[in-house]
Amino acid sequence: MADKTVAFICTHNACRSQMAEALAKHAGYHGYKFYSAGSVPREQIDQNAVRILKEKFGIDMHSQYSKTIRDIPAPDIAISMGCGVKCPFIGRNFDDDWGLEDPTGKSDEEYLKVI
Repeated sequence: MADKTVAFICTHNACRSQMAEALAKHAGYHGYKFYSAGSVPREQIDQNAVRILKEKFGIDMHSQYSKTIRDIPAPDIAISMGCGVKCPFIGRNFDDDWGLEDPTGKSDEEYLKVI
């Protein structure tokens, strides 16, 4: 049986969805492939997210980059990070909305709350 494709989606694909992708890949779930994307990707992902995941969990996010939904395979499971009315149209309904606040520009503690 083919792996299920899971997509974590937010507006900029710079912080929350990137952390979710990195953490899910690191967890090593068998039978799943994890991606993240956004409707208006930033030029680079949030460097505080990169630093915190490396310091706290030993996860290296340096190879990750912001993508649009068109840049990833069609998801079997789509999860919104909590972008509310700004969530991008992805061609299907979201399976879940995690309702996470965007920690960008806030303290390390706010990033850890998202995790």
